[in-house]
Amino acid sequence: MIVFPNCKINLGLRILRKREDGFHDLDTAFFPVPVTDALEIVTGGDALSFTSSGISIDNNSNTCTKAYELLKRDFPQLPGLHMHLHKNIPVGAGLGGGSADGAFTLKLLNSYFNLNISEEKLLDYSLQIGSDCPFFIKNTPCIASGRGEVLEPVSLSLKGYTICLVNPGIHINTGWAFSQITPAIPATSVKEIIAQPTEKWKDLLINDFEKPVFEKYPEIGDIKEKLYSQGAVYAAMSGSGSTVFGIFITGYVPVLSFPEIYRIISADC
Repeated sequence: MIVFPNCKINLGLRILRKREDGFHDLDTAFFPVPVTDALEIVTGGDALSFTSSGISIDNNSNTCTKAYELLKRDFPQLPGLHMHLHKNIPVGAGLGGGSADGAFTLKLLNSYFNLNISEEKLLDYSLQIGSDCPFFIKNTPCIASGRGEVLEPVSLSLKGYTICLVNPGIHINTGWAFSQITPAIPATSVKEIIAQPTEKWKDLLINDFEKPVFEKYPEIGDIKEKLYSQGAVYAAMSGSGSTVFGIFITGYVPVLSFPEIYRIISADC
């Protein structure tokens, strides 16, 4: 059986406060984007085996096997199987690809083996994999708060627009990125901003990570400016980076010319 874990972008990302548990409370909107990995499971054998292709990952430490191991503790009847992941979503790029792989593994095993796990319990399992992993259980536009696990579905459509993702191949250390932020509560919430017309987001919708990341890696900031110069109605870095996305009116074809290290993916929504 094969499933196709998709990525996400962050529409705005504000860091509100540092918590006593070491995590940060945030305010963001997660939006699913149809750029995917491919995950296949085949039953057989006495244990779990895992292989991958495409973009290189650590086969010994990945979210797919972690998801299987979490369920195996509570459902010892799970048989041995082989997983193969074809990795297409850039790694460490602010797109949540690893979290998606883990969440889709949970959903796939639940469905394939008729485990009858409720969505609430799947959300609980997924949070043990990663803070933004629960989003991919719901996989619909959501306002995210807390660590990113408190999800409020919202009516948000980008129909009529095209999203262009540009990944410069730079890995941003998430711990470093958070260390550069001075948390603060903004005057206007992300939920209030995204309720306004997309054309107004440029001056209102902020990713707090952009300032320190652009200062250290100015070439990432240059991507954002180039997307705007080519007609994007909104452009921003996703998560803690380094992927930058531009939202264009569908039918308008930007003339994008990035060095070969950049990866451009277009996705109609």
